[in-house]
Amino acid sequence: MKKLLLIVILLPFLLATQCNEDDNGIPCTEEARAGLNITVKDSETNDYLGEGVLVVATDGSYTETLQNPGGSEPVFSGAYEREGNYTITVSKSGYVTFISEVINVTSDVCHVVPQQRTILLQPE
Repeated sequence: MKKLLLIVILLPFLLATQCNEDDNGIPCTEEARAGLNITVKDSETNDYLGEGVLVVATDGSYTETLQNPGGSEPVFSGAYEREGNYTITVSKSGYVTFISEVINVTSDVCHVVPQQRTILLQPE
């Protein structure tokens, strides 16, 4: 009986520690979300480009090289949990360098709102 009473008393505290909540009572996950997700393709063949591609995000004095984990459909990701107004520069040997319009990354209560873009590089 004492064990049951102890469980009943401690259960609310145990459950409360299992959820990450902010001040608004909204449960948020703890993983980091990429604010920028950039896919790069050849404008003529529509083939994905990954190897040898450099994707750089700039927001004022902040600069980040976006990372590509690889795969058959590569996506360059970065600006993890960072709001901002980013310009994306994409370069690859044999292609014309691409500079994007400003991409605005905002956030909701828990995370940044991911922005996906597909950039078509023109062969030289």
